[in-house]
Amino acid sequence: MDTGDTTWILAATAIVLFMHVPGLALFYGGLVSQKNVVSTMMHSFASLLIVSVVWVLWGYTLTYGTDIGGFIGGLDYLGFKGVDGEATFGTLTIPHYIFAIFQTTFAAITVAIVSGGIAGRISFPAWVMFSVLWPTFVYAPMAHWVWGGGWLSGIGELDFAGGTVVHILSGVSALVAALMIGPRHRKHESAPHNLVMFLIGAGTLWFGWLAFNGGSALASGGLASLAFANTHVAACAAGIGWVTIEWILRKRPTLVGAATGAIAGLVAITPAAGYVTIPSALIMGFLGSWVCYFGVNFVKNRFKYDDTLDAFGIHGIGGVWGALATGIFATKEVNPAGNNGLLYGNPEQLLHQVMGIGVTLVLAVVGTFVILKFISIFTPLRVSKEDELMGLDLSFHEEPAYHNSSQHPVGSQTSKPIQNPGIISDQPIGG
Repeated sequence: MDTGDTTWILAATAIVLFMHVPGLALFYGGLVSQKNVVSTMMHSFASLLIVSVVWVLWGYTLTYGTDIGGFIGGLDYLGFKGVDGEATFGTLTIPHYIFAIFQTTFAAITVAIVSGGIAGRISFPAWVMFSVLWPTFVYAPMAHWVWGGGWLSGIGELDFAGGTVVHILSGVSALVAALMIGPRHRKHESAPHNLVMFLIGAGTLWFGWLAFNGGSALASGGLASLAFANTHVAACAAGIGWVTIEWILRKRPTLVGAATGAIAGLVAITPAAGYVTIPSALIMGFLGSWVCYFGVNFVKNRFKYDDTLDAFGIHGIGGVWGALATGIFATKEVNPAGNNGLLYGNPEQLLHQVMGIGVTLVLAVVGTFVILKFISIFTPLRVSKEDELMGLDLSFHEEPAYHNSSQHPVGSQTSKPIQNPGIISDQPIGG
């Protein structure tokens, strides 16, 4: 066991938790209207609480237990049985405890990302049930196939930190949920209410992503440093790319666009962070922002789906680009444990990546559809129109985000729907 490696993964785990709450909570909370700030943040916070318990009880063992036929883990670690302070999994030099908890953070934030597609209209009881069932029947199998010794890892699909397992899976699931639940009423009243909060959230996500990707090396040293560096430069290149295209097309650069572009670059580099060179990371990030811009501003408008905070446009589409680009730019020169991609004479790796993408799409679509249909048997998926127009902060939580605003506790004589401050016109988050 290596104390330096252990220290790094302990720190990385804490940082990724900070990425989830407050990072994602602030990012999403700033983007929604004032009447849904608390409910949106609650989705992120509740997913952390629920998924962490699910992970300890059965999620971890289904993912990392002894492989059963390439498809699921056994019950070796049910209830964290056998998870202790000893190093585990072959060459790892960190305690089993911290490996298991580090993986908890990945499962939890993947669920939270899904909430971005359905913010402002999903009922909280449905979200609680979703936070139990989705990581069990969708995330755990996928993570096992890629990281737990399952069949996708066997064919050589590369995913360093979650391009397929985290981003495609959550982004596509968010789209399925958005389509099943339906579009918002009065979308024009749902402009971002606080861009300062949004930017603090984006910066916190960026900070956490360095540990998300760097920690996926599961040791300190050269590989973690490469992943760390690739993560940062991809985000910078993508931020520049998004601002460039919106400046050309819309004649104005925006803060929302710059930050959204950086997040798109972070998504794109995630599967490749430990497999590509720094110049390749720059290319992946820059092109990734253009791909996601197209997804957010053209695909969404063309097909008229209501992905509230563009979880599909950024995570789903960006994750597909990142997984494909890994098959193009990966090189064993930087990580002998990986593989060479198309540019390094191995077109077969790109085919492996395409297979991984296809499998993820199918699992996300079918798994999310079945889970939401099952949940709808017991509780409505969507809040009533009256509650949605009032805002979920008051109609369900009875907890206004700002006590000096026009929001008041439900049931008081002054209770009324919140008028959106109208900071910017209704548009995609990067528009």
